[in-house]
Amino acid sequence: MVIARPNGLEHARLGLAVGVKAAGNAVNRNRIKRLVRESFRSRQAGLPAIDLVVNARPAAGKAANAEIVASVAALWDRIKQRCARS
Repeated sequence: MVIARPNGLEHARLGLAVGVKAAGNAVNRNRIKRLVRESFRSRQAGLPAIDLVVNARPAAGKAANAEIVASVAALWDRIKQRCARS
């Protein structure tokens, strides 16, 4: 789940909320955060000036790395499209 709000800056910022219930142990939580951060870094220049908070859901803890990267990439595209419309 992603929450987005406009910010007064010229670039997008990222916040992460990956809890124990969503991902389990610290290894899985850090894996999810690492994948989301890397995906954000690669697409940050193309995103509008917004603050994003990614809240991991329980399915993320059991998902493979490729699934997480694909899901987050789709979220960035959807956010970009919605911001372009408004």
